Amino acid sequence: MSTTITAQQVNDLRSQTGAGLMDCKRALVETNGNIEEAITILRKKGAASAAKRADREAKEGLIESYIHVGGKVGVLIEVNCETDFVARNDDFKALVRNLGMHIAAANPLYVTRDQVPEAELNAEREIAAAQVAGKPPAAVQKIVEGKLEKFYSTIVLLDQPYVKVPEKSVKEIITEAIAKTGENIQVRRFVRYQLGS
Repeated sequence: MSTTITAQQVNDLRSQTGAGLMDCKRALVETNGNIEEAITILRKKGAASAAKRADREAKEGLIESYIHVGGKVGVLIEVNCETDFVARNDDFKALVRNLGMHIAAANPLYVTRDQVPEAELNAEREIAAAQVAGKPPAAVQKIVEGKLEKFYSTIVLLDQPYVKVPEKSVKEIITEAIAKTGENIQVRRFVRYQLGS
């Protein structure tokens, strides 16, 4: 027996996820009205649609500055999207500003993993291996890879836990914005300034 889905349930789900009305209704029907399961389905769908959009060219967007309270840390960030329409959208502007705030707080060095210099990665790999010397080789390999993942989450913007919602990564926050706008969104570059450094 199927559960009747009300317009209020659909609107509640839409306000929580930003997904389209029909997508919300389908997710609620599929989960017999269970909001939490419907949110999970919509998040998976959003991640899948974001992956499809990753190849689309993003030449519009914003350059935003963020100066942290007290004026001792500042960030200049460029975030791109596909159309000027999305670039002027308040949600997109808020995303760019929040990313600037995140960079001021978390101090990443690179946008993506492939920007990390190989020499820096090899040095970190050697340090991690030296810390676990004497353990079986298979264990050493797993421990080193685990330490490298932690290293990435401290210096790579997309891998960092988002400061406003630590249970999500910055990449997940951007993926949610891609699902909501229907456009590819990319952090192109940033510069972080700190007084005296």
